Amino acid sequence: MNATANPVSVKSVTTDFLEITKARLAVSVVFSSLAGFMLGVADFEHDFWLVLLKLAVGGYCMVGASNAYNQVIEKDLDALMDRTKNRPVPSGRMTTGTALTIATLLTILGIGILYTINPKTAMFGAISIFLYTSVYTPLKTMTPLSVFVGAFPGAIPFMLGWVAATGNFGIEAGTLFLIQFFWQFPHFWAIGWFLYDDYAKAGFFMLPSGKKDKSTALQILLYTIWLIIASLLPVLGYTGDLWISPISAVIVLLLGLWMLFYAVKLYKARTAQAARTLMLVSVSYITLLQIVYIIDKFLR
Repeated sequence: MNATANPVSVKSVTTDFLEITKARLAVSVVFSSLAGFMLGVADFEHDFWLVLLKLAVGGYCMVGASNAYNQVIEKDLDALMDRTKNRPVPSGRMTTGTALTIATLLTILGIGILYTINPKTAMFGAISIFLYTSVYTPLKTMTPLSVFVGAFPGAIPFMLGWVAATGNFGIEAGTLFLIQFFWQFPHFWAIGWFLYDDYAKAGFFMLPSGKKDKSTALQILLYTIWLIIASLLPVLGYTGDLWISPISAVIVLLLGLWMLFYAVKLYKARTAQAARTLMLVSVSYITLLQIVYIIDKFLR
């Protein structure tokens, strides 16, 4: 009897840990950091793989901590929404104290690991946690501007990788930050659109106009255009050591037009399905863009 109960218990604990840290989101964020690292690294030195591992583990800890703190703060609101009511804390599977302990330990571990890479990496990681939990999270029930505030910690991972590789924050890291900053808006407004009714149950109004209307659709369209422009900046030769070839720029442009096509579809249709499709395309866009940047660097 005990032999069969044990594995279930371990599985349950593991599942709750993955949920409290939002593992899928955390992995995608870590991927952005690793992409930035690959773009910033000069060569495959003897400690390359060690630093890469530190960035992955430290990055996961930082993102996981932010998500755990968020779920502690919003536990009562999460209980009101269909998509979040079965999370560990609102469902009662995990106590608030346990979640807070996990978040705190992940914060300490994450900052410590990132500090061994370099102090600036740890600093930006700590800033990301602070902005996400102490500024963005409380603002979600107050103003649609929360998405603008949340775009700052959301844009840090891509440039964090560059800082981890170089120890510097310059025009290169700033450009990577800018790309992911503009990407946040069409991505999260698309989510806010198709989950509008569920968000409304908890008093979250994430759309810029507060409604699923033409104004919101237009802003999604405009920020998608800004994203395309930002993504093409490295081909112009003004972004220091971060640059891409004209061929890669064409590919990046085509990716941008692909995303813009679905942003236009949302502007015309203004349906939940169009918003969901744009969200999925946006995830593919940022991932493919980072891959194109990396391939371009190592092929030229």
